[in-house]
Amino acid sequence: MSGHQAPDAPRASTGRASRWRQALTPTRVLALLLTAVAITLIAENTRQVKIRLLVPVVTMPLYAALLIMFVIGLLAGALLVYSRNRRRRRARY
Repeated sequence: MSGHQAPDAPRASTGRASRWRQALTPTRVLALLLTAVAITLIAENTRQVKIRLLVPVVTMPLYAALLIMFVIGLLAGALLVYSRNRRRRRARY
């Protein structure tokens, strides 16, 4: 034996704080902040607006129109992520 000990392998911390640090990546924090801003914007705009849907004109609260567009954006983003992951899985096999 030489007098040197091998350094201990870094231990994975199983504490609650460590799990939070792993879960809160910069991308997720940014997504949460943008979602909070979007929800604030939606909640603050309550007046009635006229919206043209190709031919018909619909009168609705602005927050409802913003909320609908927010949900459509979320669904479009989820669809893009799903299709990208599906293509990657197919390429592996």
